[in-house]
Amino acid sequence: MAGVLPAAASAPAVDDTSGSGGSSLVMVLDSSGSMGDDDGAGRTRMESARAAVGTVVDALPDGHPTGLRVYGADRPQGCTDTRLVRPVEKLDRAAVKKAVAAVRPRGDTPIGLSLQKAAEDLPEPSGGAIGTRTVLLISDGEDNCGTPQPCEVAEQLGKDGTGLRIDTVGFQVEGAAREQLECIARAGNGRYYDAPDAAALARQLQRAAQLSADGYRLKGERVAGAVTRDKAPTLTPGQYLDTIGPGEKRYYAVGLDAVSTVDFAATAVPQPGAAVDTFDGLSTSIAYGTDSNCATNTEHFYQREGATPLTSAVSRIRSADGTRSCDEAGRYWLVAERKSKKGSDAARWPIELLYGVEAPLAGGVTPAQSQPEYGAGGKKAVLPAGDPREVRGGTGFNDAEELGQGVWRDRILPAQTLWYKVPAGWGQQVRYDVEFANEPTVKDVSGTYSYGGTELFTQARFPLGKGSGEFTSTALYSGRPAAIRMGSVPVAWTNRYESRSVVQPVHSKGDFYIAVTLGAKAAEIAENPQIGFVLRVAVLGDELAGPQHGAPVLAGKSTGGQGEKTDNQGNSTVAEDSGGTGGAGWTGIAAAAGAGAVVAVIAGLVFVRSRRRAATQTTRGSA
Repeated sequence: MAGVLPAAASAPAVDDTSGSGGSSLVMVLDSSGSMGDDDGAGRTRMESARAAVGTVVDALPDGHPTGLRVYGADRPQGCTDTRLVRPVEKLDRAAVKKAVAAVRPRGDTPIGLSLQKAAEDLPEPSGGAIGTRTVLLISDGEDNCGTPQPCEVAEQLGKDGTGLRIDTVGFQVEGAAREQLECIARAGNGRYYDAPDAAALARQLQRAAQLSADGYRLKGERVAGAVTRDKAPTLTPGQYLDTIGPGEKRYYAVGLDAVSTVDFAATAVPQPGAAVDTFDGLSTSIAYGTDSNCATNTEHFYQREGATPLTSAVSRIRSADGTRSCDEAGRYWLVAERKSKKGSDAARWPIELLYGVEAPLAGGVTPAQSQPEYGAGGKKAVLPAGDPREVRGGTGFNDAEELGQGVWRDRILPAQTLWYKVPAGWGQQVRYDVEFANEPTVKDVSGTYSYGGTELFTQARFPLGKGSGEFTSTALYSGRPAAIRMGSVPVAWTNRYESRSVVQPVHSKGDFYIAVTLGAKAAEIAENPQIGFVLRVAVLGDELAGPQHGAPVLAGKSTGGQGEKTDNQGNSTVAEDSGGTGGAGWTGIAAAAGAGAVVAVIAGLVFVRSRRRAATQTTRGSA
């Protein structure tokens, strides 16, 4: 067996899963003369803006770094009239409200200069973290200074820094003013929010600020992938962080043995709602030799409403006879590639990489038959009923909220993705519904549609369900109820030898991840800042003691085909971890098992349906 190659020197590990996650916010408030005009409801626009800012800071997490900059507040005229009235530091709600209460509308509208200064106001994340640094611009008109041009400033800022976004809120704007604010947001990796009245202003500000505060919490060791194979850093199994630009490839070298299954996943984390094209995407592959791939997978957004986290994953699985080039021990490359069309977000995206190794079964163990059909876990499965319990989803894979079988309720922002994890053992399958609520809508919304989406991932972060013919990952959302069904086939070790992309990855017990997304255009539809939804989650099938043929049901885990043991309300008591007797395991932090276990692998093929392709190549989409 080839030894594991030495690791390349790299930056310290980054754990971005607590606190602000390296994120920060500076609000830039238009204080020009026009903000003294009546807003149509008996108050000035500035009075409505003060109230909206108060609503925002009340809703932000405790301690979230927040500041306030104003322009046009100090002089009747002047294109340098911009000032930081509250530095970006640990949130002091009373101080921010006091600062905005003291602002009086007076002067001009130097938006371009204010954006430049606001980007400087935001601190760089410490300790190598990659957080979301947000400029939130609130304006009732366009820049009247001309230099620097606001869209050009936004474009430059968007390209220069990873994690910077500029959101804009147009308060009672139209025509050229609205077009300029839309341009700033698009160029600055952010979203434009329209606010025709004071209630809409409060709602849209709250959405933009909370989306920034609840951004994906990244985790991993910093690494810089190379643009060519010969300069690729060498990785050992683990989790890593890098960045990737439009049209770019990143190479990472690994030393593989001849018998283990190797998994590689990349999660791109663009700014939520940033501009993307339908066929923008992320590819992963495992390469060898000079120009060959063992496996390739591409995931697309398949929508134009705005960016969401996007995950692509591939495996190197040893063939039945061990004669393929990819079965050999030696040096391989893990490759991530970003596909982007002209006009899409030009910023560099953080990518979270997971490289894992699955050891072969222990000697003498014969694996159970593969389970390539949904069976009881199909779309007609009976799921838990009853009153939902409140839950709060995580920001990503690293802080996903653990759920058991039951009915759960959460609330989601437009352009947001929330994450949950559900443990499932050998022989079990995850099946769930997402039901988006009937929500009050804003006026004149007829004919406007967004979408709700969901995706299911294995513990190695392989996306499941789409393209199976059984499930559909999205549903139109217009404020009326909408439901999506999703699930996996049962977990079986020999699923890895099946050819179908919805079966092959379901070959190891562990946490399955549920991602729920609401499209960015829902901000034009719903009256409430957040939209409610219900998750009905089932873990079906008895949990077996291991992956081996004839494995018994684990003591206390017999469920009569209806998932985990439940309490008297039908909600699960979270399953215990059990390694079983098979000896197979998946890890992102340990080296592979020895080559002697190949005997068990070959013996297991007696039960395998011989449908595995020489090299798996799939193209799937992401909600």
